[in-house]
Amino acid sequence: MTGAGGIRTTCAYCGVGCGVVMTPDGAGGFSARGDEDHPANFGRLCSKGAALGETLGLEGRLLAPIVDGVEADWDTALDRVATAFSQAIAEHGPDSVAFYVSGQLLTEDYYVANKLMKGFIGSANIDTNSRLCMASSVAGHKRAFGEDVVPGTYADLEEADLIVLTGSNLAWCHPVLHQRILAGGAKVIALDPRSTVTADSADLHLPLKPGSDVLFWSGLMGYLRAHGHWNADFAGHVDGLDPAMPYPTIPEVAAGTGLSSTQIAETYALWAATKRVVTIYSQGVNQATDGSDRVNAILDCHLATGRIGIPGAGPFSVTGQPNAMGGREVGGLANMLAAHLDLENPAHRAAVQSYWASPTIADKPGLKAVDLFDACADGRIKALWIMCTNPAVSLPKADAVRAAIANVPFVAVSDIEAETDTTRLAHVLLPALGWGEKDGTVTNSERRISRQRAFLPAPGAARADWWHMAEVGKRMGWADAFNWSSPAEIFAEYAAMTALSVSFGKKLDLTPLAHVDYDMMAPVMWPVGGAERQFADGAFPSGKARILSPRAGAAPNAVEFHLNSGRVRDHWHTMTRTGRSATLSLHIAEPFVEMHPADAATLGVAPASLVRLSNAHGDVTLRALISDRTSPGTLFAPIHWTGETASAARINILVEGATDPVSGQPALKAGRVTATALNPAWYGFAVSAAKPVANTAYWARARTSHGWQMELADMAPTQDWTAFAQALIGAPASDPITVEDRKRGIARVALMQDGVLVGAFFAAPDPVSLSRGFLRDLIGQGDAQAALAGRPGAGMPDPGPTVCACFGVGLNTILTAIKGGAATVEQIGAALNAGTNCGACRPEMAALLPQQSIAAE
Repeated sequence: MTGAGGIRTTCAYCGVGCGVVMTPDGAGGFSARGDEDHPANFGRLCSKGAALGETLGLEGRLLAPIVDGVEADWDTALDRVATAFSQAIAEHGPDSVAFYVSGQLLTEDYYVANKLMKGFIGSANIDTNSRLCMASSVAGHKRAFGEDVVPGTYADLEEADLIVLTGSNLAWCHPVLHQRILAGGAKVIALDPRSTVTADSADLHLPLKPGSDVLFWSGLMGYLRAHGHWNADFAGHVDGLDPAMPYPTIPEVAAGTGLSSTQIAETYALWAATKRVVTIYSQGVNQATDGSDRVNAILDCHLATGRIGIPGAGPFSVTGQPNAMGGREVGGLANMLAAHLDLENPAHRAAVQSYWASPTIADKPGLKAVDLFDACADGRIKALWIMCTNPAVSLPKADAVRAAIANVPFVAVSDIEAETDTTRLAHVLLPALGWGEKDGTVTNSERRISRQRAFLPAPGAARADWWHMAEVGKRMGWADAFNWSSPAEIFAEYAAMTALSVSFGKKLDLTPLAHVDYDMMAPVMWPVGGAERQFADGAFPSGKARILSPRAGAAPNAVEFHLNSGRVRDHWHTMTRTGRSATLSLHIAEPFVEMHPADAATLGVAPASLVRLSNAHGDVTLRALISDRTSPGTLFAPIHWTGETASAARINILVEGATDPVSGQPALKAGRVTATALNPAWYGFAVSAAKPVANTAYWARARTSHGWQMELADMAPTQDWTAFAQALIGAPASDPITVEDRKRGIARVALMQDGVLVGAFFAAPDPVSLSRGFLRDLIGQGDAQAALAGRPGAGMPDPGPTVCACFGVGLNTILTAIKGGAATVEQIGAALNAGTNCGACRPEMAALLPQQSIAAE
């Protein structure tokens, strides 16, 4: 479908599911703008969505099948995969093979994967990286409602009078939804151990202790009962409302959460008095060993008060991946069947087997993500197929996962990238289509199905993921069942299959779409033709909803540091896409650990120095960001950096494999580590036209608009800075200009080639202080002396570190505007455009308004 000169598609990133219009830019590329007609975003885009055009291109792409390290044709590669899986099944049974897939697959890809594994191979050993993201929400929904259904819509965010954000840094992770909340004008409460930009923009921030979520929500449930707010009219639709249930008191909640009794009482009173209240939760709730109980504790409060499925009220799970919801619909988790049917229900299994006309059907849950890779480690898995994800980085105990994959006799990986931490472990690499090249559907957090449409040709020999699997299915002997010629045919088969859901009383119904014009399909919510909001009428798939009243567990064991992890504003997952964009690397260009000043003082950690975090599973090295945004004894580090972008920053190395016993979701936000200050012999910074390659103790590499930048440090001194710089930047024939002060340990090297600057390197005994933005822009210019200076000359303003990525507006530029009279975020935007696109930087700008001082980069 085209619109206003472009192709209408859906964003590649989070579960908001924003509509995007991609338009040729006249220079061989495409530019992105928000689709004004898409009901998820109405034209809004975040910084990542706005920069989608910058992430296109074939650098680093896998463009042909690779078999045992050698380029091969498709027949050779597919035959190898089919033979390896068939032999493993013949010799060891169907449970000796496994698929590990991704919330970035399209629904059609997911459907084929589940049909092949569960209906034809006969095992449920297919799990997804959505297990790391939303499995606890799935478990909570199923326990409470009888089906994995998000009751509300995004419109509720604008109709609510109160919004509680818990375990969600929405301003950075789902910026478009955050902007919709701000536009709606509801009072906002943020529950988060950290002081985030979301908390900054809230009316009230409650920094509850990590792990005390169930206690907080159970306390609210007791308060609602004690003050007469349980809804007698809705109680007939709910089981488990017990007037004698011992819920925690406000003093007990205060003691366990670290909040004051006054804060808790006022928050509970406001929630109780507000009919139109939406509770939004995300990874801070889900990624815990009691994640499912956290979800149900939230759902309990909405069910008890009847605040569900009505305009402006309800619990709302926001997902982290573009198709986590679509994958759940078609059975993407190891304990589910397609069409929201239950793997352990014999009638459901028989219905699915009959619909597929399959020779078998999986009859027990398969291995969930963490358990699956444990089975790889101990030899139970003989053949493994990984699709569209990077588990050697993203799973807990990532080093152990890497070793586990290496232990599997046969590993196939379908990906668009030639080199990742995971692709290096494959026997067969299958080139997949990327976003902009593939066609299919995704389902967002509000159950809205949208089309992803191709606007780019398939590069090289790359083919769609569903085609990879269908061709293997044919080669394994099931040609008729996998004989599709397009994703439209797959979608039609799946949509028709949801008649089974309806027949078993489920809400999932896509049957009206079975004969839709696939190319022209507009965004639509399921159940198609039904109410957008669910459960206000008390019609639950399980007959009655269920109150769980989970009990709060014991406080986490005391350790030196509790490690929390999460996302930054302008990057996503392991940066295989966002890392291509220079714009998206301007805001935060290297991995860091956020540490409270008291902890930094105790450890002797100076600002911008290096810190090593360690435990029994490994260690990482990160830049210190000293801030009171995190509390003493807790640390925060982002998840995005991999072996491709930093020397030692794969955070999930440090995360233990503990999981929620109900959902199987790992506690990715509960690492336990020690921290040590490092004292490198030198720190360095480099900019270059070519991709720099380092072998130092610490490095972090990022794109710039003119090439690359790199932060470095090493524990050993370097004798020849000029030779080091030339090797680092890959310019051995360049003309160096070197300034060195050996006594102070300072060196500056400018590398010229054919009269232009191809690289510059700076070393010092302390973290290098200079204008990085100024230096980035000098690459390709002819002024070596300016490069050696490291800062703009007199009369040349230094913009400082980037705050607004959309328009490239720096901190110093914003502070200068404030000194010049800009007194509000709106006035800054009018003067500089900053904050007028995605709005994700608005909370940061608001925090600058009282400071009135110019900061150096």
